[in-house]
Amino acid sequence: AVNDEELKKRIAEELALERARRDSEAQKRRLKEEKMYVRDEFGKLLERERISSNEHLTRAILRERAATEEERQKAQRFARQLEEKERELKKHDAYYKEQLARLEERSAQFYKVTTEQYQKAADEVSSRFK
Repeated sequence: AVNDEELKKRIAEELALERARRDSEAQKRRLKEEKMYVRDEFGKLLERERISSNEHLTRAILRERAATEEERQKAQRFARQLEEKERELKKHDAYYKEQLARLEERSAQFYKVTTEQYQKAADEVSSRFK
C-alpha cells in the first residue's frame, strides 16, 4: 500500500514537474516570440523614422537648391543691371567730355575775340592819345 501511494505521489510530482517544465518552455517560447515581435516592431519604427528623415532631408536639400538657384538668378540680374549702369555712365561720361570740349573751345574763341577786341581798343586808344 505504501508503494502504491508512494508511486502515486511520485507520479503526481513527476506530472507536476513535467507541467512546470512545459509551462516554462511555453513561457520561454512566448518570451522569445515577444522579443521577436518587439524587435520587428522596433525595426519597423526605425525604418519609418529613417524614411521620414530621408524625406525631410530631401525636402531640405530641394529647398536649399531652390534658394541657391534663386540667389544665382538674382546675382545674374544684378550683374546685368550693373553692366547696364556702367554703359550708361560711360555714355554720360563721353557726353560730358564732349560738352566740356565744346565749352573749352567756345571759351578759347571768346577769349581770342575778347583779346582781339581789347587789343584793337587799346591800339585805338593809344593811337588817339599819342
